[in-house]
Amino acid sequence: MFGLGVWELLIVLAIVVVLFGAKRLPLIGEGLGGMITNFKKATKKNKDEPAKIDTNTSEEKDDSNVDKENSTVANKENR
Repeated sequence: MFGLGVWELLIVLAIVVVLFGAKRLPLIGEGLGGMITNFKKATKKNKDEPAKIDTNTSEEKDDSNVDKENSTVANKENR
């Protein structure tokens, strides 16, 4: 495993215990496990759904930019 022997792993574990404390290690492990689970769910969900291209969203964005420009021009004219 990454070229590390038993003694090296024990030294790394000892350093982690000193840095984080024995009480926080289960919380860190639980958080990492939750992150891995959520990542797996998200990747599986993306594989199950086919890629969808929505042309309406780009048109809406263009319309909203035009509306903002028109309101800016109108505000300048009113001054």
